[in-house]
Amino acid sequence: MKNYRELVNEVTRLLDEFQEDKQCIDSFTQDAAKDLKNHSSADQKFIIDTLYGCIMRKKLLDVVVNIFYMHHGQILFRVDRNLFSVVCYLAIFHLDDLGLDHFSRIIKSLDISKMHKFLSFFFNVNNLTTHIQREWSHIYDVAIVDNNWITPLLRWCSEIEVLLDQLARKMGRGNLPKKSPRKNTEPREFDLTQPKARPLPAPEVIPQQDKFKPVPVTTHRSPKEPEILDEMRQRNRQKALKVLNEANSQQFSCANPQKSEKTQILQSNDADLKFDQIYTSGSPAATLKANSLPVRLNTTAILREAALYNRQLEEEVQRFERLSQGASEPSAYLQWQKEMKEKDLQEELAELERRRLEGRISHEEAVLARERVLERNHHNAQQTKEETEHLMRKYAEKRLKEEKEMRELVQQVADGHKNSKAAKAQLQEIKQRIVKEVSEQSRELLSQALEEAQAELSRKMELIRQIRAFETVSLVRQNFVDDTETAGHDLLCEMSLAELRERLALLRESEQSELEDRRQQILQEKQLKEQLLLEQLDNIALRRSLAEHAASRSQEEKRRRSELREAVSRDERVLALQKTLEQKQQERQKRKTEKNTMKKNEQVNSPLTVKTSLKKQQVLEEKHWQELERNLEQQIHGAFEQSSKKNGAGQNHRRVF
Repeated sequence: MKNYRELVNEVTRLLDEFQEDKQCIDSFTQDAAKDLKNHSSADQKFIIDTLYGCIMRKKLLDVVVNIFYMHHGQILFRVDRNLFSVVCYLAIFHLDDLGLDHFSRIIKSLDISKMHKFLSFFFNVNNLTTHIQREWSHIYDVAIVDNNWITPLLRWCSEIEVLLDQLARKMGRGNLPKKSPRKNTEPREFDLTQPKARPLPAPEVIPQQDKFKPVPVTTHRSPKEPEILDEMRQRNRQKALKVLNEANSQQFSCANPQKSEKTQILQSNDADLKFDQIYTSGSPAATLKANSLPVRLNTTAILREAALYNRQLEEEVQRFERLSQGASEPSAYLQWQKEMKEKDLQEELAELERRRLEGRISHEEAVLARERVLERNHHNAQQTKEETEHLMRKYAEKRLKEEKEMRELVQQVADGHKNSKAAKAQLQEIKQRIVKEVSEQSRELLSQALEEAQAELSRKMELIRQIRAFETVSLVRQNFVDDTETAGHDLLCEMSLAELRERLALLRESEQSELEDRRQQILQEKQLKEQLLLEQLDNIALRRSLAEHAASRSQEEKRRRSELREAVSRDERVLALQKTLEQKQQERQKRKTEKNTMKKNEQVNSPLTVKTSLKKQQVLEEKHWQELERNLEQQIHGAFEQSSKKNGAGQNHRRVF
C-alpha cells in the first residue's frame, strides 16, 4: 500500500457514485470489490472498509464538513466534499490504528493547502469543544460523544500541530524552483505470505431472555388477612371501651350518676373544713366613704352608662303607661304579678329537676342499648370472617390458574425467538424492494422541494436587503419644548404645560380653604361633646343613688327564691321520678350480675346449649325491657299533661287580670 493518493481518490470516486436513495450499501460494496481485482488484497480491504465506514457514519462526517464549509466555503470547491469526509473519517476512527507516521504520509500525498486548512480547522480545540461537540450531541448521547471521539481527538492535537508545521513549511517551499529528482535505489519487497484480511466486527449478540423468578414461598402460605382482621377487631374493641369510660366519666350535670359512699364521706369531711372561708374586717366607716375620691370615667364609659340609664328609663315609662291604661289599682296588679312570678319559678324548678332525672334514666337505657349493639356486632363480625376465608380460597385458586397461563405464554415467546434470524433476512429483502419502488417518486419530490426552497431563499434575501437599507437611513430628532403648546393629539381634554400648572395652583388653594372649614367644624363639635358629657355625668350620679336602693330589694327576692327551692324538692312528681331512676339502676346492676354468671356457665356447658340459652334469655329480656319502656312512657306522658294543665290555668288567670 504505497500510493496513498490513488487509494484515497478511489474511495472518493466511489462515494461520488453512490446514491443512497437508489442503491443498497451491501450490494454497492460487493460490486465495488469486483472492480478492484487489479489491486492487492490490503489495498482492497483499505478501500472497502473506508468506503463502508464513510457511508455508515455519513451524519457524523457531514456535521464537520458542513461547519468547515461555513467558515472556508468561499475559497473551496464543493467537488472536494467527499475528499474531506474521507480524511475526517480516517482521523476520527483509524488514527490510533494507522499511527501518526502513516497518517502523515496519507496527508502529504494529497493537496497540501487543502489538507492544511482542513486539519487546522478540525484539530482546533475551540472548534472541537463548541460547534462540533454541540452538533454531535444532537445525534448521539453526550457521554458517548465525549468519551469516544472528543477526548481522543484532543489528545492528538499536540502531535497534529507538528504535522501542520511540516505542511506549512512545505507550502512555503512550493514557490522555489524544483531541483532535478535524484534517482534513489528502490528496495524490493520480500516475498512474504499476505496477511489475512481483518474480519468484520462481530454482530451484536441478541440478548437472551431472563430467567423467570421462582414462585415465592408466600403463595403456599395461609393468608394474613384473618390475623389483620383480628388485630383490627381488638383495636376497635379497645377504642370502644375507652370511649365508654370517657362517656361515663364526663357526663352532663343533668344526669350525674349516684355517688358512692366513699365519695359522700369525703365530701362531708371537705365541707366541715374552713380553708376557703373568707374573713373580712367589716364595712369601712362612713367618714372614709365620704372622704374617698370618685373614680374618673373616660368618654366611652360615660356615654355607655348614660345610654343604659336612658334605656331603663324608657322601659319604666312604657310599663307605667301600660298600667295606667289597663287597671285603675296598680297595687293589686303588682301583688298578683308577684304571686304569679313565684308560682312560675316553682314550676320552673320542678321542671328542671324532672328533666335531670329523665336524663339519668335515658343514660341507663343507653348503656343497656349499647350492650345489645355490641352483641349484634360480634355476630356480624363472625359472619364477615367466614366470608373472608371463602374469598381468600377463591383468590388462591385464581392465582394458580394465572401462573399456569403465564408459563405457557413464556414458552410460546421462547419458541418465537428461535425463528428471529429467518424473519430478519426476509424483512431485509422486503425493505430493499420498497426502496427501489419509492426512489423514483422521492427524486421528483426532492427536485420540487429544492426549487421551492430556492424561491423562498431569494425572497428572504430581498426582504433582508430592504430592511438593511431602511436601517442605514439616519433619523433627525429635535427636542424643542414650548410650555404654551399642546401635544397635538387632537383630544378634547388636551392642554398645555402652562395651563396645567395654573389649574394645579387653583386646586391647591381650594383644598386649603376646605381644610380650614373642616377645622372650625371639628372645634365646634368638640365643644358640644364636652357639654353633653357634663350633663351625662350629673344624670349618672343620680341613677347610682337609685340603684343602691334597688340592690337591697333584690336581696329580699333571693331569700324568697331559696324558700321556693326547698318546697320544690318535696314535690310528688319529682319523688316518683327519683324512685323510677333507682329501679332502673337496680335492674342494670342485676343484668350485669346475670351476664357474669352466664359467662361462667359458658365455660362449662357445650356450645349448643349456650346458644339456645342465650337466645331464650335475649327474647325474655327484650320483652321485659319493652314493658318497662312502655310503662315509663305512660308515666312521663301523664306528668307532662298535669304540668300543661297547670300552666294553662295560670295563663287563663293572667288573662283575667
